Amino acid sequence: MTLASVPAPALAEGRQGGEGLLEASSQPEAAARDFPVACEGGQRQAFCGLAGIVWLHRKLQDVFFLVVGSRTCAHMLQSAAGVMIFAAPRFATAILEERDLAGLADANAELDRVVTRLLERRPDIATLFLVGTCPSEVIKLDLHKAAERLNQAFQTQAVANRPGSPNQPSQPIQSQGLSATAATHPTGRPRVLAYSGSGLETTFTQGEDTCLEALVPDLPALPAGESSLLVVGTLADVVEDQFCRLFAELGIGPVHFFPPRSARALPPVGPGTRLLLAQPFLGRTARSLEGRGARPLAAPFPIGIEGTRGWFDAAARAWNLPEERTAAVLAKPMERARGALARYQEQLRGKRVAYLPDSQLEAPIARFLQQECGMEILVAGVPYFDRRLMAGEIDLLSRPQAGNADGSFAVVEGGDVDRQLDAVRTARPDLTVCGLGLANPLEAEGLTTKWSIELVFSPIQGFEQAADLAELFARPLTRRARLRF
Repeated sequence: MTLASVPAPALAEGRQGGEGLLEASSQPEAAARDFPVACEGGQRQAFCGLAGIVWLHRKLQDVFFLVVGSRTCAHMLQSAAGVMIFAAPRFATAILEERDLAGLADANAELDRVVTRLLERRPDIATLFLVGTCPSEVIKLDLHKAAERLNQAFQTQAVANRPGSPNQPSQPIQSQGLSATAATHPTGRPRVLAYSGSGLETTFTQGEDTCLEALVPDLPALPAGESSLLVVGTLADVVEDQFCRLFAELGIGPVHFFPPRSARALPPVGPGTRLLLAQPFLGRTARSLEGRGARPLAAPFPIGIEGTRGWFDAAARAWNLPEERTAAVLAKPMERARGALARYQEQLRGKRVAYLPDSQLEAPIARFLQQECGMEILVAGVPYFDRRLMAGEIDLLSRPQAGNADGSFAVVEGGDVDRQLDAVRTARPDLTVCGLGLANPLEAEGLTTKWSIELVFSPIQGFEQAADLAELFARPLTRRARLRF
């Protein structure tokens, strides 16, 4: 096993259902149960959960991600992140060589050696994630047990090296790499966690879900009798700051964000915690937090003006705030957002869109495009559809709209990529939103496409970003118009 930095060359679950209590009226829950979703089987094309490292490592600024996989994993991550060699990124790949895959080497001993070398070179790492991949799954390398073993070794040596400890050696331990690393690490004991980003278990955005789920057991307990709001899902720092200001103006608090900007500042959770999801692909994380006593709020996702207003309304209701006060606080940002959005509505109005499954963001974004930009949604494909998490979104989606009796559109869970491509070729929409692997072939056939991965990497949540989100869909239409002769 060799350690390959990404990109430095010198260092050589499917559908999420489930039961749970949503703290809201029964109306959204009933709408979620009745909302029609077609389910299709067949082959799909999507990134694996390793892609989540690209935005997670930017958010968690003191965490390192060590992918235990193949050279293919390293190349994929390097390509997706686009980080230069000299940037010293906080992720790397421990490459499983042929000896590891053939069982000729002790993979656990090799992993210990690689972790030791990594921590010696990067002593600033406070939390290390071991990220599982398809190759590590195939050879049955249990990274959760490896994390437990490494934590135990670091903890034992940290205690032994504590001043005044009867077990403290007279000289620093240098014979064993793990012990030496713990002895010299600035925190005394780096924390090691594990989660799966394997394409056998996760798809694209589910990597964030499994990562945050691994952090939940380490969250501190919220003191009894206290209450707080926990916003769950990675948000750009600028969006997080905007949300903080609005929550403060509303008088809602304390407000914590998960993941935080530092793994040393994990938010507390307990029976007094109300969960407000900012991303629609965090079902496992939400259930784990419920297991710690937190209660989720049924709300649409903060995408577009109406979605963001509904999101803040859900929090305001949980804090028993008067509707007048909420409306007064949100009035100015909504007015600014409407003014900025108006620049793109004329260009987008009436355009036909086919949205292929990729990231789990499809339904909220399609709702925004239809209800606020006037676009016609032919179909919104989703990798999986969690009715429990989507209850608030479905309630907003089902409201009557001008020219559309119930405001909804066709939602397809799963789907066969060949059948979807045939339907796109037949319908020839004005815009097709799809993954990177499908976009270029469709462009060659004269169809206008939009890369769905850009919608995950870009800050699109909140009032101030509504116009930016619309612009992402206007750009390919503008490009196509300029290329016509």
